Amino acid sequence: MQYDVIVIGSGPGGYVGAIRCAQLGLKTAVIEKYSTFGGTCLNVGCIPSKALLDSSEHYHNAAHNFDAFGISLKDLKVDMAKMIARKDDVIAQNTAGITFLFKKNKIDSFQGVGSFVDKNTIKITKADGSTEQVTAKNVIIATGSKPTSLPFLPVDKKRIITSTEALNLKEIPKHLIVIGGGVIGLELGSVYARLGSKVSVVEFAKSIIGTMDGGLGKELQRVLKKSLGMEFYLGHKVTGATAKGKTVKVTAEDPKGQEITLDGDYCIVAVGRTAYSEGLGLENIGITLEERGKKIPVNDHLETSVQGVFAIGDVITGAMLAHKAEDEGVYVAEYIAGQKPHIDYNLIPGVVYTWPEVASVGKTEEQLKEAGVKYKAGSFSFKASGRAKASGDTDGFVKVLADATTDEVLGVHMIGPRAADMIGEATVAMEYRASAEDIARICHAHPTYTEALKEAALAATANRAIHA
Repeated sequence: MQYDVIVIGSGPGGYVGAIRCAQLGLKTAVIEKYSTFGGTCLNVGCIPSKALLDSSEHYHNAAHNFDAFGISLKDLKVDMAKMIARKDDVIAQNTAGITFLFKKNKIDSFQGVGSFVDKNTIKITKADGSTEQVTAKNVIIATGSKPTSLPFLPVDKKRIITSTEALNLKEIPKHLIVIGGGVIGLELGSVYARLGSKVSVVEFAKSIIGTMDGGLGKELQRVLKKSLGMEFYLGHKVTGATAKGKTVKVTAEDPKGQEITLDGDYCIVAVGRTAYSEGLGLENIGITLEERGKKIPVNDHLETSVQGVFAIGDVITGAMLAHKAEDEGVYVAEYIAGQKPHIDYNLIPGVVYTWPEVASVGKTEEQLKEAGVKYKAGSFSFKASGRAKASGDTDGFVKVLADATTDEVLGVHMIGPRAADMIGEATVAMEYRASAEDIARICHAHPTYTEALKEAALAATANRAIHA
């Protein structure tokens, strides 16, 4: 065999898995069909969306919040071309970083579409149609996902667009209609609402960010409506969308079955993502996809039904999160090397990068109730946080859920300033099976946002928050 491991796909799961394989002394190659490494996350997902979120947040603060801090500005304007150019530069820096890491770790790379000839042989089809074959003892499939499309709602990539096109708009929409009240739709909706767009979110479920703790969705909806003027059409079933000239017309049925029509100039279809396994030639090695979601079935070691062929990240079951894929890439590399790695899927945090940010780890209240687990809940509002008052970020709260008998922390859910960073403390605590009392007894620096986590933990243990 030419290689110990071939990785198909260079997104967070693929490139991290490849680097870990190389660190463990395995001769490794990566096959990537695009001209840059990093997959969806670095090129058209996590990284560029955060660049635009930060740019739009700076503008929104300058336009609406700086005056309260004693900073007066005039003639404020958005240079959309420069904003997009900065986003592109951030992408370039990150993808170049992966190229450097591959060279540093002596990982070979091939550009083209990788497909199975047999379980050890991969054919690489290049853009010019030429092919070559490489062989390996083990193969890791890390081909990620793509935006989910609706059969009755064709995307023209001009007016009816996906998250990919939304990252490259040349103008600020007057009225942006977002189909889908999940993470992607709300983040991109926030970007353009901050820049001045009217944003309408149409969601089939009765709440936004429906997979997270119910209280988070309610608070986020309240804040986005209050601070950005975003409108929400919950419990609405989209029935169609048509584009004519510079106008998009979206039709939907409200909870009572009455049809409503929304007229805008752009519409983002953000109804989720679908596993991407096209062109892999899985039928050549006897792998059958799951009917629901087109995911590749794997066992507890992330190995497919074919020995030596593994799959990780969005292309298998579970949350479609970059950090989940990264951990799985490390897991498979170490498993191939004969180690005994472990992933606790209950402790993979989820984050929404709106402002305020939303973050969650462990079980939600809804899940604990459904499972019949007796628990205690403690909450603390950022309105009572000295640090939040100083920065003007008083929306949101932290909630700690703990076992009613043992006091072990079962879930932590927060919406507020820098929640994306704060959730790390909760994850560490839960990895070591901390009690709410443990968190409450740890000295937290003052004044910091993380004091809200301590206060919520105090509230969960005998309702003794100091500042509530």
